[in-house]
Amino acid sequence: MRRSEQLEQTRTAILTTARKLFLKNGYQNTSTRDIAGEIGITQPALYHHFNDKEVIFLEVISEIGKEVRNNVNKTLRKQNLDPEERLFEITKVLTKIHHNSITTLIYESYKELSSSGKRKLEMLFKMNYLAPIAEYFKLPEVPLRAEILPDEAAEFFLADINTLFGTFNKLGGHQLSNDDRVKLTLQFFLYGIATK
Repeated sequence: MRRSEQLEQTRTAILTTARKLFLKNGYQNTSTRDIAGEIGITQPALYHHFNDKEVIFLEVISEIGKEVRNNVNKTLRKQNLDPEERLFEITKVLTKIHHNSITTLIYESYKELSSSGKRKLEMLFKMNYLAPIAEYFKLPEVPLRAEILPDEAAEFFLADINTLFGTFNKLGGHQLSNDDRVKLTLQFFLYGIATK
């Protein structure tokens, strides 16, 4: 195997492993030592590819974000879905890609990043999460309240679906299927919990 191929394989392994660890443990609880150890390389070998953990994290978030954006956009283009079905499909995209809370991963890592890292993370989050989800709330068939902007609705939505991640204190108890839990969460998000 040529050296360039070997370097590319190592770089790919670093990003794949970092993705798994960041999604599982978060930014704070994942170290470059963890990533290198999982692959079976040294930290200096890892640093040959990436300057530090922040660079790796932002690359991973960029890759995950592109995947989210592409899949949400595919869902937005699907024909014959009513607004609830479309939001259900968008939510399934997010819960399939993210095993833990999206907003927790983003907000907790934000505190730890450099100023330039924070700016890049904000840009990635807006471009890959908020913008495509806001497009859902711009659809004419989605009856958004007049005082709420689509971008705000996207932020509320991402905050509200936090209950779908993790295994502790699941909404609706443990007897509900994941799909039923998603539907219940979306009912609460769209229509509230109180009757008029």
